[in-house]
Amino acid sequence: MNKNLVNRSFLLGIYLTGSIFLSSCQDDDSGSTVTPLKGAYESGVLVVNEGNFQKGNGEISFINKQSKTVVDDVFLTENNRPLGDVVQSITVNNDKAYVVVNNSNKIEIADANTFKSLGVINNLQLPRYMVVANNKGYVTEWVSFSGNGRVAVIDLATNAVTKTIAVGVLPEKLLALNNKVYVVNSGENTVSVINPTSDAVETTITVDGSPNSLVADANKKLWVLCGGEKNYNSDYTIDENTSTPGSFVRLNPATNTKEATLTFTSKTLSPGDLVANGAGNKLYYQYGGKVYQQDITATALLTTPFINRNFYGIGVDPTDNLIYGGDAGGFAAAGKVVRFNPTGAAVDSFTVSIGPSEFLFK
Repeated sequence: MNKNLVNRSFLLGIYLTGSIFLSSCQDDDSGSTVTPLKGAYESGVLVVNEGNFQKGNGEISFINKQSKTVVDDVFLTENNRPLGDVVQSITVNNDKAYVVVNNSNKIEIADANTFKSLGVINNLQLPRYMVVANNKGYVTEWVSFSGNGRVAVIDLATNAVTKTIAVGVLPEKLLALNNKVYVVNSGENTVSVINPTSDAVETTITVDGSPNSLVADANKKLWVLCGGEKNYNSDYTIDENTSTPGSFVRLNPATNTKEATLTFTSKTLSPGDLVANGAGNKLYYQYGGKVYQQDITATALLTTPFINRNFYGIGVDPTDNLIYGGDAGGFAAAGKVVRFNPTGAAVDSFTVSIGPSEFLFK
């Protein structure tokens, strides 16, 4: 056999092998290996857009932070069908996105990176928010607009509801910490503490009226934001004689007791939308149509707003601490997301779908 032919064949084989290797695992300009994306939506910001009540036009938008572009109606684009009526929240676990659709009484499951549908959990009753603990999903359900709500326990391997746990009235956001699940009951003044091993309420903590959101800080303490109990006169104005102001309550999860309470002055205004920065040392919330920033070491509430603007929902990117505000614009047209730097100055904005309210940072 011709020796040169053998050598050329050998070299061609090396070249082809190297080409295949390089095409599957390329280097960037710095010489480091670049891992291919799992999908178009692997890295960026997922925006929850509630949509119009009873119109079935709730959706998820995706913001690419590098290119500063938006892919709107992601689920509809990838699956050729809408998510449903009032998209409430989204949770990502093990590359699966769980989208809670409140008025459609379901959770849509999609690949978190491609947003291709993976299944549906039906027959929930006014579901609100979800967390994952002990390899199970925990979903707050209002059940009705009066009376006690519950938390549905979901087997994430089969997507089946295995149990429901009775909690307080109108359960809202929940948080998993130290192998416990904490649930704020917004229709009363309590936080339910669920043990995810037994899937039972371990204890109930009394806070202040209408708790609506909670976060864990850098010291693993729980901050609960309470809107205050509001009673109304016959003309639908708030009765200040019988109503209570909102408050911040700090809980020690080791003992499930109150450590501190910071009380607002107004009995008519209700603080809400509590979120924290990536380090867990700054808290952000809305109050009186403005956004406030609170240090976790502060012993009094700040009176100067951080951002002098009202939003339908807020979030903080844990990687760069940019603050995101969702402007619903009266639900008459597409909403906007406005970004602010950590000093409170506006950076840029993006057009999204109707009613942007929640943010998930990937």
